[in-house]
Amino acid sequence: MPLLKSWVSSANDPANPFPLNNLPYGVFATQGTAPRCGVAIGDMILDMQSAEENRLIDLTDAALFELPFWNDLMEEGPAVWAALRKRLTALLAEGAPERDKVAPLLVPMDRAEMHMPLMVSEYTDFYAGRHHATNVGTMFRGAENALPPNWLHIPIGYNGRASSVVVSGTDIRRPWGQLKSPDQDKPAFLPCRRFDLELEIGAIVGVASDGPITVQEADNNIFGYVLLNDWSARDIQAWEYQPLGPFQAKATATSISPWIVTRAALEPFRTDTPAREFELLDHLKDCGPMLYDVDLSVTLAPEGKAETTIARTNYKEMYYSSAQQLAHHTTSGCPMNVGDLLGSGTISGPGKSQRGSLLELSWGGKEPLTLDSGETRTFLEDGDTLSLHGAAQGDGYTIGFGACTGTVLPALDDPYSR
Repeated sequence: MPLLKSWVSSANDPANPFPLNNLPYGVFATQGTAPRCGVAIGDMILDMQSAEENRLIDLTDAALFELPFWNDLMEEGPAVWAALRKRLTALLAEGAPERDKVAPLLVPMDRAEMHMPLMVSEYTDFYAGRHHATNVGTMFRGAENALPPNWLHIPIGYNGRASSVVVSGTDIRRPWGQLKSPDQDKPAFLPCRRFDLELEIGAIVGVASDGPITVQEADNNIFGYVLLNDWSARDIQAWEYQPLGPFQAKATATSISPWIVTRAALEPFRTDTPAREFELLDHLKDCGPMLYDVDLSVTLAPEGKAETTIARTNYKEMYYSSAQQLAHHTTSGCPMNVGDLLGSGTISGPGKSQRGSLLELSWGGKEPLTLDSGETRTFLEDGDTLSLHGAAQGDGYTIGFGACTGTVLPALDDPYSR
């Protein structure tokens, strides 16, 4: 599909992440206004609440954009999602007859502050990138036993904390927790020393379900995607995860990018999941290309210094798609809600520069990274700013997500010393 031309001239720049082909959904505020739903177009944001009040958007009997999140639209289902996209395209396309009515409702993006684009109902994080799982398993169990016996048959995941999901730009406080090194007899309560990022993509469930659904149904139920950084306290995790999975090590924060890129916008970039050693069980079998060709990168900027790109990879490196993860999530009869968020798991590629976490990039702290500033890193230091970037390259256009950014703040003074 070629670039769709818009009368918003900045949207026609091949490097701009928000062309008419994209139309991602976010929540924004400007000075003196409350947060409201908006659609990105070039370097502008279309105020959806105002567009609805002015009858430029009139899809249902109920108001969809009175509240500052996109859950109300999600609940209307795929037919209304498609109708909105069609209407937005008509309003913003080159030669649109209602241009004069729409133009006053555009807000410059550089005047906007972004907020959470949705109310997250539940959060599930998966461990579904083969290169990441192999790297981590090799570090801790050796190459011969890197993948658990179930890994090639089932998308492994755990239930996280929806309350800890935050929008890009939110500062992240270094957590406290129980730490224990091999030479200690007992653990100590200390600030995390091995704080890390995880480069992921999050899928947002837009259709509720109550019982098992197929991979195709799951794919249809996904509203859109965001970049996701699942901040991880590796030393807390090493002590607490035996015998169960992640708990407090993953509960500090999960950052998401401010714009929801719809499944429709990513449709031209579908690609196949990788070849498999074992045929998946019927409830997980692919029903066509299930991944997306989205280039991803991570930058790290020490406080007051320029950023360094520390990793580049692609979403197509995943072993299980979000649709397969969602379908598997329902097999037990687990209800899924509108606004549920599914983290893909860390996305790493086969090369060292393609690893989506510092745990892998520094090989457990044994191989420090050298930044462009000359400093080195094994894990995150206070003042470091992490940014995730993602974009799919089309024919003369770019589909972007907006950066997913967070800065590490020092740990609080001992919270139990009072």
